[in-house]
Amino acid sequence: MRAVQTRKNKKRVALKSRKLVLRMVLLVCLQAGSLAHAGSLYNEPISPIPDPINDKPAITELGNKLFHDARFSSDKTIACASCHSLVSGGMDGKPVSIGVESRQGNINAPTVFNSSLNFKQFWDGRAANLMEQIDGPIHSKHEMNSSWPAIVSIIQGDPSYQAMFTRSYSDGVTVNNIKHAIVTFESSLLTPNSRFDQYLKGDKTALSKDEVAGYELFKVYGCVSCHQGVNIGGNLFQKLGIVHEYVFTQLGSNNRDLGRFNITKKEEDKYFFKVPSLRNIALTAPYLHDGSEQTLEGVVAKMMYYQLGVPSTKEDRTLIVKYLKTLTGEYNGKLLK
Repeated sequence: MRAVQTRKNKKRVALKSRKLVLRMVLLVCLQAGSLAHAGSLYNEPISPIPDPINDKPAITELGNKLFHDARFSSDKTIACASCHSLVSGGMDGKPVSIGVESRQGNINAPTVFNSSLNFKQFWDGRAANLMEQIDGPIHSKHEMNSSWPAIVSIIQGDPSYQAMFTRSYSDGVTVNNIKHAIVTFESSLLTPNSRFDQYLKGDKTALSKDEVAGYELFKVYGCVSCHQGVNIGGNLFQKLGIVHEYVFTQLGSNNRDLGRFNITKKEEDKYFFKVPSLRNIALTAPYLHDGSEQTLEGVVAKMMYYQLGVPSTKEDRTLIVKYLKTLTGEYNGKLLK
């Protein structure tokens, strides 16, 4: 009897200790200011995505056409949509993208859905906004391997494009107008009305008990310290491997992507990346900047180990995954699949 009581006492102490560690982790993150961009209207660290307002339909239509035109790449095979497909979660489903002449890129393509909500663009944040981001894939030899003069020439030789640009821009076809049209289209790619958004807005029947429990664990463990705000991420940089050094299995130990260091050349920025959005996360495998993790269960386990360094049970991780699956939103009034 005494042995049974002793085991129960030990279990209670272990549970109490675990909860204390989790609270301390979250407190440290809060004090560090990671929740500075979090939503407050709904008394939660996450806010619903607002419904998109398309007040420039002609420009949006033009941007859509440009986004899907593969003629702009050097071998006429790669469009923006090749790596950011609107029918597969806004990305290509590959560990790293494939560009012209089947050239392999060196990083996982992030989703284009809700990308306008990110505070920077690219994993290393080298582009301040979507207008700047466009130059990257246009000129990269691993992506479109093209140039603006070549693209402008193609557009000027296409009567349908000429008519669309004349209708929308007084100065017709210019590089800035091309970029503006694409960004206008990309900014329309919001995915509101996920079940979790419905829950935040007051529909407490939108989530099951397990999904609500998963959200509470998401907060208690400290996941929300990096994944918060309207885009549930995308609003700060964070080191990959805060507690334990991250093992770069996909890129190889001798070919590590150094993240922000590539831009700033500051030693303290090594392995810092933009925190990805978790919106529609169930549709955007494989995960992480190196595309090394294929499943939600796997990436949650990795983040628990490398980022939080706190013990977690399989049951808790399963509940968190159930919550993450409620973050799939709608595009053009239809649930993404």
